[in-house]
Amino acid sequence: MTRGTVLEIRPAALAANARRARELAPGASVYAMVKANAYGHGLTLAASTFSPLVDGFGVALMEEAQALRDAGVTQPLLLLEGFFDRDELLAAAAQSVQLVLHSDWQLALLETTRLPAGVRVWLKVDCGMHRLGFPVVQCGNALKRLAALPQVQVAGVMSHFACADLQQDVMSARQLEQVQQLAAGHGLPFSAANSAGLCRYPDSHGALVRPGIMLYGGSPLAGHTAVSLGLSVTQRLSARLIAVNDVPAGESVGYGAAWTATRPSRIGVVALGYGDGYPRHAPGTTPVAVNGVRTVLAGRVSMDMLAVDVTDIPQARPGDEVELWGDTVSVDEVAAACGTISYALFCQVTPRVRRVIAGSA
Repeated sequence: MTRGTVLEIRPAALAANARRARELAPGASVYAMVKANAYGHGLTLAASTFSPLVDGFGVALMEEAQALRDAGVTQPLLLLEGFFDRDELLAAAAQSVQLVLHSDWQLALLETTRLPAGVRVWLKVDCGMHRLGFPVVQCGNALKRLAALPQVQVAGVMSHFACADLQQDVMSARQLEQVQQLAAGHGLPFSAANSAGLCRYPDSHGALVRPGIMLYGGSPLAGHTAVSLGLSVTQRLSARLIAVNDVPAGESVGYGAAWTATRPSRIGVVALGYGDGYPRHAPGTTPVAVNGVRTVLAGRVSMDMLAVDVTDIPQARPGDEVELWGDTVSVDEVAAACGTISYALFCQVTPRVRRVIAGSA
């Protein structure tokens, strides 16, 4: 007998979302972001699914790029944080991995390294996020230094939106104007659009869009559901009831006695907890579905279990399926209830949850 805790991954939905990204940005190259194990969906599975539908891939680590090359991926790869040392720079050049150049120390290392092959470089511009990138006033000099390196081809300039996902976005227009002006002034392409920019700001598409969360069925825009944006559910996390207990009014459930029955209640115990990646801080308003019927948590999440209120689901029995997120309960709903984001929920599911690939692309 298995524990019955399953993460179902749907290649057809991944493919549908990649087609949606292409549909929204028909004039741009599309690089699928597959960092962090493709947001928890499986790096090589996602890459093989996306490969016929996109122009390249974005990764955070050289190890991710190497894994894709080892899996036979020949499409362009973009190393989003660039190289961390000379060895990585040499490895990236040897594997034809494009680099994001964000700091002067990287540029200095590039100037003093004899490469085995030429490299394509995107200059990262800090347009106000203050995370990575050259300040706008330093970009002209950086581009001049890059132009003096025969082994370097400047692919374009790149920036990243800080607030494109917010309903009250006060930054993106200014950020976009800065990167567009810089690109035009030097006769270069630009890349700015993440999932939120791709969905919300057509003017931001430029030469290259970098969809991430939208490919995995999470909404990139506050106030918009994934369904309203034409996105499909790519994963479903489910488990089983292993007990159903009668709890009298006034009695409590779980650690800290954090939940107290206000009426005679039936409480289902689910074989899944924070040891499986479910957020421990999930409040009692967090939705779940038992046999397709929505209800909420009851009490604190334990390492291996959590409790749900099945008082109004009288047919609930041990062995019944509980959806933590998926078709009936969206991952964005769970994220909102927990004060987090769908990206984090996807990435946090631990290896002890059994992965099942449902169908093909």
